[in-house]
Amino acid sequence: MNEVIVQQVYKTYQHQEIKAVSDVSFSVKKGELFGLIGPDGAGKTSLIRMLTTLLLPDAGSATVHGFDMVKDFREIRKRVGYMPGKFSLYADLTVEENLSFFATVFNTSIDANYDLIRDIYVQIEPFKNRRAGKLSGGMKQKLALCCALIHRPEVLFLDEPTTGVDTVSRKEFWDMLKRLKQQGITILVSTPYMDEASLCERIALLQAGKIMSIDTPENIVQQYPGKLYAIKSASMSNLLQELRNYAPINSCYAFGEYHHISFEKETSNMQNELIRYLQSKHQHALELKPVQPTIEDCFIKLMNATV
Repeated sequence: MNEVIVQQVYKTYQHQEIKAVSDVSFSVKKGELFGLIGPDGAGKTSLIRMLTTLLLPDAGSATVHGFDMVKDFREIRKRVGYMPGKFSLYADLTVEENLSFFATVFNTSIDANYDLIRDIYVQIEPFKNRRAGKLSGGMKQKLALCCALIHRPEVLFLDEPTTGVDTVSRKEFWDMLKRLKQQGITILVSTPYMDEASLCERIALLQAGKIMSIDTPENIVQQYPGKLYAIKSASMSNLLQELRNYAPINSCYAFGEYHHISFEKETSNMQNELIRYLQSKHQHALELKPVQPTIEDCFIKLMNATV
């Protein structure tokens, strides 16, 4: 059973000059952890805000837990939890007051659904009398998640929940999502961090409002065409320019301490020929090796193919 079904949804801004979401279709299975992966401006927030009935689409349709996102918006709001990218709780209320307020809005109580938020709330309970605006980034994140869960939603929407928090808090947050999934909650999460894609069961790669690929992270990586190589030298900036000037190179971009490259055609001598070419351009301390593609490599490949 699909908890979320999106069919050919469009959303534009500024008199249709900016296409935020363009012909997007996908579905999320019940109990699935589904990721929307893409950079800023890819359309992730617009898509989530439409599915949570905060924005109207220009065209297309979608259902959440069997309810139409336009006609049945009141029913959807009762059954979803939403954590926006920007901290949106009441900064002047304490942790406990915020949680009590949201429980009251949904006609429930903290005690009624405490089992669902227990593992998260115990981490912020020592600060329950502190104003929300005075919490650290990681603690704000945990409080916002508690408030989104306090009414036991069928579907949980999280818009870039780990942006702006430290590495430890990011890991803790994803561990919390895995535990929530075990309780049967369907989770749709967006993130600009490509390394978080592998933590989802399925992902949609978005760029400029369009979906480039939908599959499991493993399948997307396996579909990478050809071989990928990592290369570095003593002069990385000059190396990048030389690689882009070398005709047999198909793609080239900076990737951490290396540059990642792929060739137009695979030949037995291409690596040696590249090294000789770069040495003739006074590149020193060269290192070239084959590497396994990542989700980020696949995203760049797909993005270049659509340009």
